[in-house]
Amino acid sequence: MSLADYLAKKYLTVDLPEKKSKKRKRKDGAQSGFIITDDDASGWGTRDTAVDEDDAPLNVGAVSAEFRKTKRNNWQTVGAAAPSSADQAAADAIIASAAAENQSRILADEDAPAVGATGPQMESGAHAGLQTADQVTAQLNRKQFEERNRFLAEGPERSGKGTETIYRDASGRIINVAMKRAEARKRAEEEAANETAQLEAQKGDVQRVERERRKEALREAKFMPVARYVDDVEMNEELKEKERWNDPAAQFMTKAQKGKGATGKPSYPGPFMPNRYGIRPGHRWDGVDRGNGFEKEYFAARNRRRDLKELDYAWQMDE
Repeated sequence: MSLADYLAKKYLTVDLPEKKSKKRKRKDGAQSGFIITDDDASGWGTRDTAVDEDDAPLNVGAVSAEFRKTKRNNWQTVGAAAPSSADQAAADAIIASAAAENQSRILADEDAPAVGATGPQMESGAHAGLQTADQVTAQLNRKQFEERNRFLAEGPERSGKGTETIYRDASGRIINVAMKRAEARKRAEEEAANETAQLEAQKGDVQRVERERRKEALREAKFMPVARYVDDVEMNEELKEKERWNDPAAQFMTKAQKGKGATGKPSYPGPFMPNRYGIRPGHRWDGVDRGNGFEKEYFAARNRRRDLKELDYAWQMDE
């Protein structure tokens, strides 16, 4: 129902034309109807005129002929009088302009009024009441747009962006994250150092000395020339100091300190079973071999393989 129809229905009155009655007139209009009397009335004697109204006879359908014959409208208008033709035209013009304005607002997307928009607003941003899907969507989008603008206007201080996270323990006390991280880093370094120390303790002194020598050789190799000739003093000294078990002139050319090992500690002066690494026993060794015989079998297998190779070569030469 449009706004014009609603206003016309509720607030405007129209005089309806009079219709002529087509009913047949009764000649005895004054005597029409019937009378209901008490059945107990015997008819003897006259009744008292001062009787109660409840005991009086009831006339039903006794309508006066004067009321039927009248041609004037007996309806009375309550409130303001009906407007004249000029007032009616002005009212119609106002109603038409209001309807046009209402229609223009409905067609606009931004300013479209929602039925019930003046009612309570829900948390989602939409208003309660009868509305269309487009109106509800517009209200939700407007709510999101306002919230985003408010969030951007508040800045990172209000939103908490970029701030450091606060950690708490089971009792609610604040945990110093920087101190905890430093303690964890220190603990990890100590564990790594302990593991390295354990690995170093499992190695022998000779292996550590050899490793340090290799590192020193690599550092000195940065300043060495690319080509080394037979007159290189350092190379000749290294070759002279190298021990060979089958060198008959080793005792005349070596400058190794007697009674000391590679680590500089005192070594065992007597004979001992050779090993793969060429390590001499310490000076506290009692001369008893407590090994499982692997070194002896190792050297025996290596010597046997070398003897077979030389014997095979000798047979080939004889042929």
